[in-house]
Amino acid sequence: MIWLYLLLSVLTASAALLARSRRAVRLCGALFYTVQAGLLAWLFSAGAGTGSGSWFAFDATGILFYALLVVVSLFVFFHSEAYLAGSDPASARLYFALLMLLTAAIAGAYFASNLAVTWIFLEATTLCSAGIIYHRRTAQALEAAWKYVFVCSTGIATAYLGILLLAAATRSESLSYDALTAAAAAGNPLYLKTAFLLILCGYSCKMELFPLYTVGVDANFAAPSPASALISTGLVNAGFVAILRVYRTLAATEVFPWVRSVLLLTGVLSLVVGALFLRRTNNYKRFLSYSTVENMGIAAIGLGIGGAGVWAAVFHVVFHTLIKSSLFLQMAVVRQVYNGYRINRLGDYMRINRVGAVGLLAGMVALAAFPPSPLFRSELTILSQVVSAGRWWLVAALLLLLCIVIWSFCSRLLRLCYQPNQDRLHPSRADRRLSWSALTLLLAALVAGLWQPRALLELIDRIATL
Repeated sequence: MIWLYLLLSVLTASAALLARSRRAVRLCGALFYTVQAGLLAWLFSAGAGTGSGSWFAFDATGILFYALLVVVSLFVFFHSEAYLAGSDPASARLYFALLMLLTAAIAGAYFASNLAVTWIFLEATTLCSAGIIYHRRTAQALEAAWKYVFVCSTGIATAYLGILLLAAATRSESLSYDALTAAAAAGNPLYLKTAFLLILCGYSCKMELFPLYTVGVDANFAAPSPASALISTGLVNAGFVAILRVYRTLAATEVFPWVRSVLLLTGVLSLVVGALFLRRTNNYKRFLSYSTVENMGIAAIGLGIGGAGVWAAVFHVVFHTLIKSSLFLQMAVVRQVYNGYRINRLGDYMRINRVGAVGLLAGMVALAAFPPSPLFRSELTILSQVVSAGRWWLVAALLLLLCIVIWSFCSRLLRLCYQPNQDRLHPSRADRRLSWSALTLLLAALVAGLWQPRALLELIDRIATL
């Protein structure tokens, strides 16, 4: 099934690249998402727990994050059509083809049951993302695209060294996660520690964690806003899943406490970076990108603290996907109005586009983890686990940094909605259909903050079980 899915996805993307009209591109998009929906329906009906040899497996982790990917990618495709309405037809065809390929590559990373296969698909996402980042063909976009290719390739190469070292440490004949898990307990502790450190450092460029978080921030800044919604959620989730699988592989080894300490430190440093740069940046897209760094830092802290923190980390990443994608799609409408993202120049958005402003303010409440945001539950669970572990220095650091984050969000988004325009801008009319569309993702997250479906909680329970 996975091979058929990948083949159909690549063929549909190729057809979109060769299409001669916007209507043909839309038809290819409809076929592509029919394929996505077909695989998703098969997974929920009969595919869970099955696999495709030793390379792919349809487990709870892959199914949950793939379902989120399909939803977000569909919204991104719809918003991209409006966003690129006046662009060159050839560049638009390339953009949509790369968007489809990126979605398929992320899905491959989700379902990979082999360390090397995960690595291959994450490298494929680098190539697809770079083409999307360069869509505007400006000098700034070219710089961001090359930086993305160079830094991500370096990170992926670092992760590859970690994979080789992990294989040497375990002496496993296969790089499947099951085989590595079985052999890891007898592995050399020094090699296992070094391998995890290299893999975490390499994949941090995808999960947007410290130390290679900057490449994701620049990518989101240069890419079209709808594509940033996919890069900052679906692709970031691929990095999270890759690290989570290695984390679970080492769970039964003697180095696992050290692994958790490294994740704890990485999470705290990411949270520090995100919180401080939220105060310094003067661009709304960079602002949302640094928010992703901050939220992935919280997820890493959840994995590092262990126990209920692992469950909270998965829960946090799931609902961050819906909230952050909604905000990036709202930012695409902001650009439609102001033709820019400069924080100190924009204002009065509540009068211009009330629906979009309400969506941004509600997203602010959700990302700041105020009830009924589902992030309130995950952050409270992580904080409770930190208190239970007696790490009072970490409690103090989390509370301080989260206060900085909350202040940054409130001051910046309230300014956008209510302050007067600073340079006599002449705003265009907003497409309120797009604002309503983006708002539906946020409403789904807020509803889930009050009531979570049993099936969703069961999937997260299965993912978090080590």
